[in-house]
Amino acid sequence: MAMLLEDIVQSVEMWLKLIKKPQPYVDPTLDPVLLIPGIAGSILKAVDGQNGNEERVWVRILGADYKFRTKLWSRFDPSTGRTVSLDPKTNVKVPEERYGLYAIDVLDPDLILGRECVYYFHDMIIEMIKWGFQEGKTLFGFGYDFRQSNRLQETMDCLAAKLESVYKASGGKKINIISHSMGGILVKCFMGLHSDIFEKYVKNWIAIATPFQGAPGYIASTFLNGMSFVDGWEQNFFISKWSMHQLLIECPSIYELMACPHFKWQHIPLLEIWREKEGCDGVPRIILESYRPKDSIDIFKEALSGNSVDYEGENIPLPFNLEILKWAQETQKVLSHAKVPSGVKFYNIYGINLETPHSVCYGSEETPVTDMQDLRFFQPTYVCVDGDGTVPAESAKADGLHAEARVGVPGEHRGILCEPHVFRILKHWLRAGDPDPFYNPINDYVILPTAFDMETHHEKGLQVTSLKEEWEIVSEDQDNLDNAACRKPFVSSISVSQGGNNQSSMSEAHATVTVHPQNEGKQHVELNAISVSVDA
Repeated sequence: MAMLLEDIVQSVEMWLKLIKKPQPYVDPTLDPVLLIPGIAGSILKAVDGQNGNEERVWVRILGADYKFRTKLWSRFDPSTGRTVSLDPKTNVKVPEERYGLYAIDVLDPDLILGRECVYYFHDMIIEMIKWGFQEGKTLFGFGYDFRQSNRLQETMDCLAAKLESVYKASGGKKINIISHSMGGILVKCFMGLHSDIFEKYVKNWIAIATPFQGAPGYIASTFLNGMSFVDGWEQNFFISKWSMHQLLIECPSIYELMACPHFKWQHIPLLEIWREKEGCDGVPRIILESYRPKDSIDIFKEALSGNSVDYEGENIPLPFNLEILKWAQETQKVLSHAKVPSGVKFYNIYGINLETPHSVCYGSEETPVTDMQDLRFFQPTYVCVDGDGTVPAESAKADGLHAEARVGVPGEHRGILCEPHVFRILKHWLRAGDPDPFYNPINDYVILPTAFDMETHHEKGLQVTSLKEEWEIVSEDQDNLDNAACRKPFVSSISVSQGGNNQSSMSEAHATVTVHPQNEGKQHVELNAISVSVDA
């Protein structure tokens, strides 16, 4: 109760300007950070080409589906590589407020109830400000039109300009790029096409949950069924999967996330379909057909051959777009040849421990697919592998680059951006706050040496050396602490001896390691060892 009263009094005093709001801690020594989101991770505004009026069309809850269909539905122009809105009066732009952070923070700033579902870099931005980063000085964002190709020259030019402006705003310091998901594909394209600019301005690149070899199950079902940006009750007020599907079928960025056909997958991702076919004897049989990534293209073509949208009374065909596929194949070549410049360090964080779609199956023995154009109305089932729920860990790890470190973190594809483990890793790699030389980002614990003692003496022609060393392992894992007191220490011992041709070269050593149960996030480890050798 006293704390509540204190909060009320403090609020009133601040309102009366009797006390000043405490200013956030700023560390001027930090190198700048540029955050780059993935697909659907940037606020998009529609600008009326006639009167210049702007309105947010992604993300919004009120009137979301209607505005999405009228302002964002697009067609691909193979002559330019751009995806252009069906509405000829609409231009799409990304807001630049807060040095680019506004567009990638909370994707619907007006949403109050259930706001967490539209957080993107929000938690990470708050955390980094606590570490001493400052918006406009050491913390920036780069939003982009995620409908477009990841190698579109217009986007590449914008990123080049952003890197230069961040470099100048921070006083000529090289930049740490933190990308998420498809943002990593965009960065890799830029690095492959503009290696000289990348090396000039970038110090470190940290990729998080990037589908370097594609997201096979997720993208295959997206082509046929669409995708939901949010889960739970919020999706009832959001963009329908069908509306999202009709947009994505004309987005080069989606085609660039298809399973890489040249990658040596541990298990090849398949598109499987239960079909009824007539046998040689004229008797219909139910068979399961399986298609590899290259062969799946023919299925997409057949299934989407009749796909269309009605836009202001006009029926517009939207089949599987072979022109975009050709463009995406060129993007794959750019990605396959990209290398990290010698002056840049690359780090990779990927999600693990979640069932992640890998192969997709439509129909069943009881309900086979009779018409391929009906695939859109079937609910897919998945064969899953380890990953973040969207990107298989196998794909995210296979960056094809020289990496300083690759770390798997348990977490969901978008939720990994607010994982405390990821924050601790970033803080360590960015050298923010007090440096901790003992932190291990891979295992997410700190090993602190607490005692070391070694003593040697001679006795009856023997040299006896005793050693004692102790450590504290500090971990965030608080599991099973309730029964820690009733657990016993774990003791292990090892003995080693070395023989020789004569007694003067013989020696032996014995060591005991005691691991005490974890208590309050700490675990004590003791090593006691003794060695005996013939005194030379």
